[in-house]
Amino acid sequence: MSKLTKNQKLYNAKVETGKAYTLEEAAALVKEITFTKFDASADIDVRLGVDPRKANQMVRGVVSLPHGTGKQVRVLVLCGPDAEAAAKEAGADYVGLEEYIDKIKGGWTDIDVIITQPQIMGKVGPLGRILGPRGLMPNPKSGTVTPDVAKAVKEVKQGKIDFKVDKGGIVHTSIGKVSFSPEQIRDNAAAFINTLIKLKPAAAKGTYIKSIYLSSTMSKGIKVDPKSIEA
Repeated sequence: MSKLTKNQKLYNAKVETGKAYTLEEAAALVKEITFTKFDASADIDVRLGVDPRKANQMVRGVVSLPHGTGKQVRVLVLCGPDAEAAAKEAGADYVGLEEYIDKIKGGWTDIDVIITQPQIMGKVGPLGRILGPRGLMPNPKSGTVTPDVAKAVKEVKQGKIDFKVDKGGIVHTSIGKVSFSPEQIRDNAAAFINTLIKLKPAAAKGTYIKSIYLSSTMSKGIKVDPKSIEA
């Protein structure tokens, strides 16, 4: 049997095995069990009672986190000349069309979000084989294909994230940084979970929120009692 590391011992001293904590307790604990020298992400994993293989049980959506993500999000806007000035003023890091399409075809993907206009999707579509696997393909459901690119840029910069259930029925995302206060982590997590609850598919039967775990980039998970959110 391998020996426990110092950090594992500290975790075991603070987190009771099998116990489900309230969201408020977990938000405070995740700061106490994070020992990285960098500002780790605060992450959440929610297991849903859905079958993602069925189209009528797919869960996907967007949420604006009240305290933002704590990350510098690099935004590329692919648009016509008429929208370039507004996109730049809204805070987009890169704005243009043909030059960036050529760069992406050449393998450039040094960005976090791509926003485009509906009339531009005909040119963006062929980039799907490059952007799709990286989660960068613009999508109307996530608000990244829109006539109002400036508004979309502002929302992303202020903490809007999109999420999608994976094939295992789990939704995983970052909801801030460990440097956030416990209250900020709690508020962001609550906003995310409540959005998931609103998106419950009508075809989903039985328990919808099966489990919730809060963790940081390199920490173990803290089990959260779903009732502490729904209440």
